[in-house]
Amino acid sequence: MSPSLVGFQEVIASRRSIRHFTPEAVDEDALMRILAAGSRAPSAHNRQPWRWVVLKPGEARQRLAGAMEARFREDLLADGLAADQIDAIVDRGRERLLGSPLSIILCMTLEDMDSYPDDRRQSAERTMAIQSVALAGGHMLLAAHAEGLGACWICSPLFVPDIVRNVLDLPASWEAQGMIILGHPAESGRQRSSRPLEEIVRWR
Repeated sequence: MSPSLVGFQEVIASRRSIRHFTPEAVDEDALMRILAAGSRAPSAHNRQPWRWVVLKPGEARQRLAGAMEARFREDLLADGLAADQIDAIVDRGRERLLGSPLSIILCMTLEDMDSYPDDRRQSAERTMAIQSVALAGGHMLLAAHAEGLGACWICSPLFVPDIVRNVLDLPASWEAQGMIILGHPAESGRQRSSRPLEEIVRWR
């Protein structure tokens, strides 16, 4: 195995989901390299259906956190959770959004994807776009780790794409799929075990 491949495997094996960060700002050049890594991911038909929104600390991120929190509370209340449980869950989500030096909203657009007259193929086309955005996000997580930064994929924007679009004044075709919180790690992150290959692979 070549040294470069060993290094790549080490990046993959040592990456952790980081949720707590130091106040140190993220270097602009490093951020651009991370965004570029996402843009180099494979995509369906090479249409690159991803769009990124970089959120720095400020009014826009505060407004987004407040709007998402309000919807989150409504959903948890409808689930029948007690008030103290709701407060704890909402506070944790708010801290993750506002406690990082940077957040990257990952959006999907179908603008350049193929169109079909039937629901079956159109649904598959949409799924391919979603898969493409997820691949790009994976590239960015690995690139962030290679830069010595911490990052974590957060799913909450997926539940409120309308709120994300309206609060951040995004084009109508941009649909939030997730968010990466990013910064200098203030923790090492938890090492999680992977399922053994014999459990998840079938040879035919």
